[in-house]
Amino acid sequence: MIRVGIVGFGFMGRMHYRCWKALEGADVAALCDANADALLGSGKGQGNIAGAEGEVDLRDVAVYSDPEELFARAKPDAVSITVPTHLHAAWTIKALEAGVHVLCEKPMALTLADGKRMMEAAEKSGKVLQIGQCIRFWPEYAKAKEIVESGAYGRVISATFQRFSATAHKKKGSWFSDERQSGGMVFDLHIHDTDFIQYLFGVPASVCSHGAVTPEGGLSHLVTRYRYNDGKLVTAEGGWSMTPSFGFEMKFLIVMERAVLSFESKRTPTLKLCPSEGEAFVPQIEKGDGYSRQIGHFARTIRGEAVPQVITPGQAWTSLRIAEAERESVRKGTHVDIA
Repeated sequence: MIRVGIVGFGFMGRMHYRCWKALEGADVAALCDANADALLGSGKGQGNIAGAEGEVDLRDVAVYSDPEELFARAKPDAVSITVPTHLHAAWTIKALEAGVHVLCEKPMALTLADGKRMMEAAEKSGKVLQIGQCIRFWPEYAKAKEIVESGAYGRVISATFQRFSATAHKKKGSWFSDERQSGGMVFDLHIHDTDFIQYLFGVPASVCSHGAVTPEGGLSHLVTRYRYNDGKLVTAEGGWSMTPSFGFEMKFLIVMERAVLSFESKRTPTLKLCPSEGEAFVPQIEKGDGYSRQIGHFARTIRGEAVPQVITPGQAWTSLRIAEAERESVRKGTHVDIA
C-alpha cells in the first residue's frame, strides 16, 4: 500500500485526491494546506475540467498546515505537490530531502535554475520526481502520438494546437493573476501544448511568437510557430482571457499526407480521424483522463514496475526552456533559437 500525502488542497489538490482515492493499492494518509477553509471543505476547487467538485471526507486523513510536519509525522511514501507554482521548487526539494517520491504539478518551476535544483535533489535522493504534464497522458493526445509515430498515414505536414480558458476573469485577484507566482498564461496554460509538441516532435530548432500584452506587462494571448528542420508547420495558440460563458476548450488538428486527425474537447466524439480513402472514423482511446492516468503511471513507477517512459524531469525542464524562449520572442519581436 502506497501512503500518499497531498500538499495544497485547492482545485488541483482535490483532483489528485480524487485520482489517488480511486487507485487500488494507494491510501491518502495526509493532507496539507495553509488555508483552513480548503481543508474543512468550504474551499471547493474551481478549475477548467470537471472531477474535483464536491465535499470530501477527511475523517481518516491526518491534516497539517505545514508541509515539513506532514513529511516528518505522516511519513508518506509519495506526495503530490499541488501548491501555487512559485512554491513548487521549495516543497519538491523538501519532500525529496525527506525521502519521499514526488509528483509535482506543472509547470515544473518558474525558472530554469529552480528546475535544475529540483532535478539535482531528485538525483541525490534516489527518489522519483515526476512533473504533472498531464496532456502527455490525456487519451486523445496519447492516441495522436501513437498514430503519428506509426507512420501509417505518412509524414506530418502541419499541426495546430489551441488551448483557451477564462482564467483571467475567474481568477482575477488570485495568485494566478500574479505572474511572479503563476508564471502567467504562458507557463500556466500554454505550456501544456508546448510540452506536448516537444513530446510529439522533439525540441524545435527555434520559436517565433506573437502575443497580446496586458497592461501589467504579462501575456494574455500567444501564438507560436515552432520551427523544425524537416519543413512541417507546427503552431500553438493559447489564451486565458476568454469570457466565463466561453469557458475552457482545447483542440488540435494534425494534417498528415494521407489523413487528418482532429480533436475538440467540446465536441462529441472528441477525436476524429479522416483518411484520404474511406470514411472518417473515431479511433479507440484508453479510458480515464490525463490526471488519473499520470497518477497511475507514477504509482507503478515508484512500485518498481516496468513502465514506458512518458515524462522525465529533463523533458519538463526543456518545456520550461521553450516556454521561456517564447516569452523572449514576443519581447524581442524575432525568433529565438532553441536547438
